[in-house]
Amino acid sequence: MHWLIKRAGRALAMFTLSAVALAAQAASLEGAAQILGVKQIQSIEFSGAGRWFQFGQAPAPNLPWPQFDVSRYVASIDYDNASARVQISRLQTIEPDRARPAPVEQKVDQYVSGNLAWNQGDAPAAVSVTPQVAAVEERAAEIWATPQGFVKAALANRAKSKPVKGGVEVSFTLAGKYRYVGFINEQDRVERVRTWIDNPVLGDTLVETSFDAYANCGGVSFPSHIVRTQGGFRVLDIAVGEVTANSTPAQKVPDAVAQGVLPPVTVSVNKLAEGVYYLTGGTHHSVAIEQRDHIVLLEAPLNEARSLAVIDKIKETIPGKRIKYVVNTHAHFDHSGGLRTLVDEGAIVVTHQANVAYYKAAWSNAHALSPDRLAKSRKVARFDAFNSKHVLSDGRRKIEIYPIVGNTHNDAFALIYLPAEKILVEVDAYTPLAANAQLPATPNPYAVNLEDNIDQLKLNVEQIVALHGPGVVKLSDLRAYNASRVTGN
Repeated sequence: MHWLIKRAGRALAMFTLSAVALAAQAASLEGAAQILGVKQIQSIEFSGAGRWFQFGQAPAPNLPWPQFDVSRYVASIDYDNASARVQISRLQTIEPDRARPAPVEQKVDQYVSGNLAWNQGDAPAAVSVTPQVAAVEERAAEIWATPQGFVKAALANRAKSKPVKGGVEVSFTLAGKYRYVGFINEQDRVERVRTWIDNPVLGDTLVETSFDAYANCGGVSFPSHIVRTQGGFRVLDIAVGEVTANSTPAQKVPDAVAQGVLPPVTVSVNKLAEGVYYLTGGTHHSVAIEQRDHIVLLEAPLNEARSLAVIDKIKETIPGKRIKYVVNTHAHFDHSGGLRTLVDEGAIVVTHQANVAYYKAAWSNAHALSPDRLAKSRKVARFDAFNSKHVLSDGRRKIEIYPIVGNTHNDAFALIYLPAEKILVEVDAYTPLAANAQLPATPNPYAVNLEDNIDQLKLNVEQIVALHGPGVVKLSDLRAYNASRVTGN
């Protein structure tokens, strides 16, 4: 009986292997190339509507990226020149349990060509062009993660195929660096494509695009539904309505982008009080506070390049002292992308308790695509976490850190207060208006909540130092901004 069971097991295994082999015969890269018309297609344009999700801006650790409703999505891709244009009209989805500013339709016009990326917008006098260096990898991946793009790249890069259940797995490396893995089903359709790109917070980040409901659109076999995930959550969910082949011209790179001359990362210093320095430049700012034998840095935004420039400026401004602490206001990627560099510098990360597990998990990911300093040093991050009032003191100066309670921008959010100097430091809760700008008819609920927190905590604030926007303002400016909630105007 035992030998009979073993023989049956071997037969079942052989049957399973045969089934996989038959599926592989039915599914192949060459078959997909024929079905998808790859040799006849030099470019493709598809349009539709659905949803878009803001990567890196989750309202709390481990929550999905916030959702926007997309009324128009157009992707124009030129495979021969590795260029693309994506146009999106989107409006943030209203969430009943999360107060947000009144949604305003955003029109996005973004481009990539080879190793250059940029955005365009309609300025009053002429078209404005903004280089987007950090977006090149993501936008290039969107080209080669379309069905036709994946097959073209696979054929050009000596892809390997292996039989798997239901079809064949095809993999290759692009540009000697980026790994692509796709699944082609028994009908020779590409069902999904996986690749990895770099992110300052997540490291080597999986981008997975899935396709279903293939249809013949304008003579082209193309999916009617596309879903893309990044960092574990959806970033795109589009129902495709129209597809056109070979009508997309190569994208002309604007002179400002083609010259490739980007301004260096600069950090300017403005002394706010004795030992308190406002570090500005670009879109995101920081504050350095000198203590008796160390330095406390408030915020490490964007990426390693920004943090390295900030570190150099601190050493120049406050020589001979180490950065002992870096205070993180919240986990949005534009405000946490430079933290790893401070960890490598030896700083302790001061953040809300709800962020600690998230950072530990995120920073344990591989960082092989673009290794940063922490990936090379392999230092272990140290945390000083809080979920209520938290004080850093050297015996002379107190730095008070408070959770911003009830602010729906982020559920693990903090402000910093210097009681001796009567200075409050914050970001994203309130961004001061430019000089002479008109006050809003309806204030941002984040700013209203910030004022409520200041009052409830009984903080004696004279100056608000915003880490976005034009700079330092008075508490009265925040109250004036929020005044319409009282007057109803």
